[in-house]
This record gives sequence, C-alpha cells and structure tokens, in this order.
Amino acid sequence: MRTCRASAAGKFTVVLATIVVVLAGCGGNPSPRAWAATVCGALTPWRSEISKLTSSTDEQMTAQTTPAQAKENLVRLFAGAEQASETARRKVEQAGVPETDNGEAISAGFRSSLERMRDAYGRARDTIDKLSTNEPAAFYDGVRAAVETLNKEYDAGALDTSQLNSEELKQAFDEVPECR
Repeated sequence: MRTCRASAAGKFTVVLATIVVVLAGCGGNPSPRAWAATVCGALTPWRSEISKLTSSTDEQMTAQTTPAQAKENLVRLFAGAEQASETARRKVEQAGVPETDNGEAISAGFRSSLERMRDAYGRARDTIDKLSTNEPAAFYDGVRAAVETLNKEYDAGALDTSQLNSEELKQAFDEVPECR
C-alpha cells in the first residue's frame, strides 16, 4: 500500500510540476516545491549520465586500445557529457524562476553552473579531438592534461550554494520525491 501512495504522490508531483511549467509561460512562477521537483527531475538523469560517462572515461584510460580508438571513444564520451549537461540546463531553464526570494538569482545560478560544465566538457572534447595519435605516449599525456583541465573547470563551475539561501527551496529540495 505504501508503494501505491508513494507512486501516486510522485505522479501527482510530476503532473503538478508540468502544470506549473506550462503556467510559467503564462506569467506565473512555480512554487518552490514544483521548481525543486522539476530541477531534480532534470538533474537526476544528468548525474547518472555523467557518472556513467566518467566510469567509461576511466576505462578508456586503462583499456588496451590504440590511441586512435581511445581518441574516438573519448571524443564521443565527452560529447555525450556536453549534450547531457545542455539537456539538463535547458530543462532547468524551462522550469522557470521559483516563487521565492532571490528566485531569479537561484535559477540563473543553476543554469550558469550547467553552462560552465557543458562548456568544460566541450573544451575537453575539442582538445582531445585535436591530439595526434601518431605518438602514443604524447597522446596519453595530452589526454591526461585535458582531463586535469576538465576536472579543474568542472570544480570551478560547481554551483555556489552559499549565496542561494532560500529556506523555502531548501525545504522543497529535502521533501520532494524527485530529489531523494
């Protein structure tokens, strides 16, 4: 019985979030709960995809492949991470601005963070794509340097939540099923 209620509550929240997003186009802003549900609905698959791509990247760095194969795989992986980040950014943008103090700044912070991450993956992809595979040691050194730069840019692009102090949103993120 508990599963049915949780499932019904989850479906209700998704329907509510969808209605709020549609109504946002008509001038209303979503409630903190609806906004949090939509944002978590965008970020959960993104985190999963990034985790999967990170594992695949690690495997590529240790796999017994040629530099050309590794290059092709890594370029494809980073392109996937770039696309996943853009998809999440677009969904957060579509969520609108939460009806809370500093709602615009909070929404912009989430979008900006995802933009920086998307761009970091794109730069890593481009850097690896430009590497020559003629000399394996030089190629893998270039890949390591690209991944180190990506990690630094990724960390720098992380959302600074210290400036986003909405108690309503903190509570919403803690309570909505999509964020658990």
